[in-house]
Amino acid sequence: MIIKNTNLGLENQRLIQENLKKTIELEAMALANLSNCITEDMVRAVFAVYQGRGRLIVTGIGKSAIVAQKLVATFNSTGTSAVFMHAADAIHGDLGMIQSEDIVLCISKSGDTPEIKVLVPLIKGFGNPLIGMVSNPLSYLAQKSDFVLLLPLESEADPNNLAPTTSTTLQMAMGDAMAVALLSMRGFSPEHFAKYHPGGSLGKQLYLKVGDVVNNQLKPKVYRNDNLKQVIIQISSGRLGATAVMDDNENLIGVITDGDLRRMLEVNDDVAHITAEQIMTQKPKVVAPDMMAVEAFSMMRIFSITQLLVMEGNRYKGIIHIHDLINEGII
Repeated sequence: MIIKNTNLGLENQRLIQENLKKTIELEAMALANLSNCITEDMVRAVFAVYQGRGRLIVTGIGKSAIVAQKLVATFNSTGTSAVFMHAADAIHGDLGMIQSEDIVLCISKSGDTPEIKVLVPLIKGFGNPLIGMVSNPLSYLAQKSDFVLLLPLESEADPNNLAPTTSTTLQMAMGDAMAVALLSMRGFSPEHFAKYHPGGSLGKQLYLKVGDVVNNQLKPKVYRNDNLKQVIIQISSGRLGATAVMDDNENLIGVITDGDLRRMLEVNDDVAHITAEQIMTQKPKVVAPDMMAVEAFSMMRIFSITQLLVMEGNRYKGIIHIHDLINEGII
């Protein structure tokens, strides 16, 4: 590996590279080990959440609480209703968010922190099923949980074995695995994903159609015998870099882009008698309003063009430009 910033010094470069590599390798090994340690309790825990009629309450303390917040977001976006409850706040009033049919997922590396030891008996007293995600099988949390997600942890990636690194990676992976398993069992589809992500670029790729993007008020067009001035006016007024060319019966016969104009001017000195039909490209690329916008972008990329004519049957609906897709976050 070549590093351009020589101010680091060779020794610092070597030390940084070694630590980056070692940390990634240690966490990768831990994840590989986890994949070989899927237990019956893990399977039963997922099935309990799948069958449950309430929500999944996810709680934790410290770094585990941060992991819990991320997992709640993942569960909610993939069809499992989930709520975050900080373990410290829970014992100061937030326990009231737990409803009778909810299942609680408690995340803790040690399973023996003071907050967990106070929280667990309260949850058990409510009668809610408790899933413990923990790395210590002898811990208080592991002993009191209805289902134990035991995460095999030999050591943290931190050389002092103190900073939560490998342990939080395992927690995140186990939570993601649960979410994906539940997603699969529920038959969660791309359409469902788009429903829960209407404002994001991923969601838009799944639901936004050409008809949602094209401006039906901007429909630049000329007729086959229109002169160059009329062509230029239509291309510039629409600010789409192109205009449709129609015959006398309003049938589409071609397209003229600003690139066509430039190429025509390069080979013609006398343009006074040039007509639209002489400049146009025949058989232009067209899309229907009900085509997915991301598919329209794919067409632009394949044919190295920046706009497509939108046709609904024989009716000209406008032009979709690559800038429209950029503005919508499709690209």
